[in-house]
Amino acid sequence: MSLRVFAALPIPEPIADQALALMDQVPGANWRPRENLHITLAFYGELAEPVIHDLDAGLACITAPRMSLRLAGVGRSGHQDGAALWARVEPDPALAQLARDCRKAARGAGVALEKRAYLAHMTLAYLGGSVDPVRLQRFEQRHSLFKSDPFTPDRFFLYSSRPRKPGRPNAYEIEAEYPL
Repeated sequence: MSLRVFAALPIPEPIADQALALMDQVPGANWRPRENLHITLAFYGELAEPVIHDLDAGLACITAPRMSLRLAGVGRSGHQDGAALWARVEPDPALAQLARDCRKAARGAGVALEKRAYLAHMTLAYLGGSVDPVRLQRFEQRHSLFKSDPFTPDRFFLYSSRPRKPGRPNAYEIEAEYPL
C-alpha cells in the first residue's frame, strides 16, 4: 500500500480564524476548509509504506529551535487551471532550516523531490478557469498588507492526503507527530 504524504506545520485556531475571514471575496475560488490549513515543509508525493517508515525515522531525528511565525500578505502561483492563492509566511531562518531538514530526511529515505525553491506559505484556495481575474487582482491588492498575529509552532506532522468525492477537498490525516 502507498500513501500521498507531506510534512507540515499545523495552523493554530486563532490564526486559522484570521485566514478564514479572508475566504469569501473571490467567487469561484475553491477555498480550503479549516482542517486543511497548514504550512507545508516538504511534499513527498506517493510513497510505499516501507519508504514512509524510513522517512518517519529521519523526520523524528530533526531538532529545531522555537520560531515565531506570522502570515503576511497574499499571492498566487501556478497557471490558469492549476493556480493557488496563498498567504505568505514571513521569512524565518529557523523555518527555512526546518524545511531543508525535512527535505534531507526524504533524501535519506531515498525519496526524490522536486527541485524548486521553498516558498513558505499557507494555501487559501485553488483557482480554476471560472475565477474572475479582476476580482482576484482586487483580492490580492486589498490583502497585500494582511498580517496575522504571530504564532509559535511546537510540533510538525507527517500528513497523508486522501481523495474524497469529486469537488471536495482531500482529507488530511496525521500519520506521525514530531515535537519542536
